[in-house]
Amino acid sequence: MYWIPVIISLLITVIAQIHVHSTFSKFSKIGNSRGLTGAEAARQMLLENGITNVTIEPIPGSMTDHYDPTTNTIRLSEDVYNVPSVAAVGVAMHEAGHALQYASGYAPIRLRNAIVKSTNISSWVSYFLVLIGIMASSYNLMTLGIIFFCVVIFFQLVTLPVEFNASGRAVRTLQSGGWLTAEEISGVKQTLSAAALTYVAAVAVSLLHLLRLLAIRGNRR
Repeated sequence: MYWIPVIISLLITVIAQIHVHSTFSKFSKIGNSRGLTGAEAARQMLLENGITNVTIEPIPGSMTDHYDPTTNTIRLSEDVYNVPSVAAVGVAMHEAGHALQYASGYAPIRLRNAIVKSTNISSWVSYFLVLIGIMASSYNLMTLGIIFFCVVIFFQLVTLPVEFNASGRAVRTLQSGGWLTAEEISGVKQTLSAAALTYVAAVAVSLLHLLRLLAIRGNRR
């Protein structure tokens, strides 16, 4: 019975990854009517919001796009930076949305940034304590490990509004600016929704893992 959550988790993860890759691939092949590349779209979004101190640069790989708050830099993958596709515009503007979140002091992203280091530590500590607890049949050690694991889940939950808000900023900018057609904006929405699904899937997988740990702890007790 303990392996049922593991199997479900694997299925959720695989489905989410297949969906995001297939959706991104689909709209990467569709050019936008303005001929905007990802880098141009991100820069334009920043300028419209009065942001001029963010660097935009290319980064190797596929779907490696991210905003780095430590250097105030948006890094766009090879499929996005200089590509005038619907998907490229959506992804680039999503990352620009993160830059705007920091510039405006958006509370959830400040909270996520504040706990990211402790979350990384908690993730490692939780597995160590649970493993030792299982080997030693220690109910208390397993409980402590589960508490640390809950910190990881909390971080993932905080991440959800951050990601949805960044996508929302991108879509609202497109709609108000009239940059793309309604059909192209629909493609952007589908691309960003597929990406957001991976974060929702991560939370679901963690919750299933939590249930598994609770079941194992209950059996040890």
